[in-house]
Amino acid sequence: MAYLGNPIPANFQAPPAVVRFNGDASTTTFALGRTVGSVQEILVSVDGVVQDTSAYTVPDGSTLTFTAAPSSGTNNIFVYFLDLSAGSVTPAAENKGNFKNGGMFRTNAQALDTNITILATENAQVTGTLTVNSGITLTINDGGRLVIS
Repeated sequence: MAYLGNPIPANFQAPPAVVRFNGDASTTTFALGRTVGSVQEILVSVDGVVQDTSAYTVPDGSTLTFTAAPSSGTNNIFVYFLDLSAGSVTPAAENKGNFKNGGMFRTNAQALDTNITILATENAQVTGTLTVNSGITLTINDGGRLVIS
C-alpha cells in the first residue's frame, strides 16, 4: 500500500533496496530478507525481463515464490523494493503534550514540581496560573525568556 500523509523526512528513510538471486532452473522460493505487504511492493525481473505479478507470490510476506522455476544464471533474478523503509520516532512522554477534544485543547500542569532552568538561548511559555512549589527553583538565565499568558 502506498504511504498516505505528509512526506517522511529524508533523515528517517532508507533508499529502496535491491536483492539479487542466482537461478538454477529448479528452485522456486527465495528469502527476500525483509517483509513486504504484497507483490505490489516489489518489482521482479528474471534475465532482464520484468515479471508479471501472476508469475510469483509472496505468501508469508518474506519469501518470493515463483509459479515456475526461473532459469539458471548468476544474479539473474532481480528484486527491487518499491516502498521506502521508514523508521519511527517516539517522542519522550514530556514532549507529547496533553490534548483533549481531538487536539483542539492542550492542557498543562499548574504547578512546577521540578527544578528548571530556562537557558539564555531559550524561550518558554506557560498558559494559565503557575505555582512554583516549595523547595523548587525556577531559574531564568540572562537572555532567557518566560511568558505567562
